[in-house]
Amino acid sequence: MSRVPLIAGNWKMNGLVADGTALAAGVAAKRKGQPDLACDVLICPPAPLLAAVIAAVAGSGVAVGGQDCHAKVSGAHTGDTSPALLKDLGCSYVILGHSERRGDHGETDAQVKAKAACAHGAGLIAIVCIGETLAQRDDGQTIAVNKSQLRGSLPEGANAANTVIAYEPVWAIGTGRVATPEQAQEVHAAIRAELVELIGETEADKMRILYGGSMKPENAAQLIALPDVDGGLIGGAALKVEDFWAIARNCG
Repeated sequence: MSRVPLIAGNWKMNGLVADGTALAAGVAAKRKGQPDLACDVLICPPAPLLAAVIAAVAGSGVAVGGQDCHAKVSGAHTGDTSPALLKDLGCSYVILGHSERRGDHGETDAQVKAKAACAHGAGLIAIVCIGETLAQRDDGQTIAVNKSQLRGSLPEGANAANTVIAYEPVWAIGTGRVATPEQAQEVHAAIRAELVELIGETEADKMRILYGGSMKPENAAQLIALPDVDGGLIGGAALKVEDFWAIARNCG
């Protein structure tokens, strides 16, 4: 099954208006300069930068997404962002259940599932994040933890068109540590096998599973070449145009 890789930049809580706009424009220029790039390109800035970033990449083929959304379309939820508003601004994706959201804000699988369902209802593609901590890996729970999070976080109606899975070993995020190719492939293959049970073989074969955990230009080629790795959810390297684009070029 041929899956178009996705290279997604998660800017996290970084960037002001001027440098965020410049970064987006830089990525857009790279994308325009390589129209035959064999992957989809996505950038996810902090929410207040979305309008400026969407304007900066207009017409370039670079997609824009949010880093989180609420589980309801509207209402009395101060400080939260509606998936309908993200869609209205021009977003096509939203990252959900990132380990930093799960850790910093105590998000549960059930909350991630509800957010993903609402995102689908608004017409957004949900990037559902799962991953184990170092303690869980050391305790031999890696596969069980990821399968459990996947089952708990994937909403009804999830399919390859509206959902992307991101495997992010928590111990490798922002640490400079990275899963070995063998470790990454083992978990990605287990996730795809679990997807077969959850959504059927056809959709599981089509669904993209990203690796997120200190992917950078130096290791991207080896990771992206793995049979069940369909791109990356990029953190630190997404904050530099040349680094981000060096990763994207590994898709062919």
